[in-house]
Amino acid sequence: MSVVEQYARAHIVTDEDVDRLDPAAVPVVLRYDPESDPRTVRIDLPGPHAWTFDRELLEEGLRAPAGSGEVRVWPCGRVQAVVEFHSEQGVSVVQFETKTIMRFLRRTYTAAAPVGT
Repeated sequence: MSVVEQYARAHIVTDEDVDRLDPAAVPVVLRYDPESDPRTVRIDLPGPHAWTFDRELLEEGLRAPAGSGEVRVWPCGRVQAVVEFHSEQGVSVVQFETKTIMRFLRRTYTAAAPVGT
């Protein structure tokens, strides 16, 4: 099994240090390591911000609002999805194209599939 890393661009809305963020799309990394934990994915935002959470939550959130607590995901119209991260430092809202997340999820399931299936 191999690690899946997908570089993407997303729009970030946050309540912390808004002046330093580019209002245009910023680079983020979607990461899946089946050897570390086959149930989780990680999203790395610019700076030292990385979030690890259930892959299933990301998938469910493409169809309907999902999650509670630190990570929430929901569809935003027909072509976008929102991932919201809560921490003691504030809230970050990241908006992705749905097709980007779907492509990433497909790759994670392929990477996690046992050899010979």
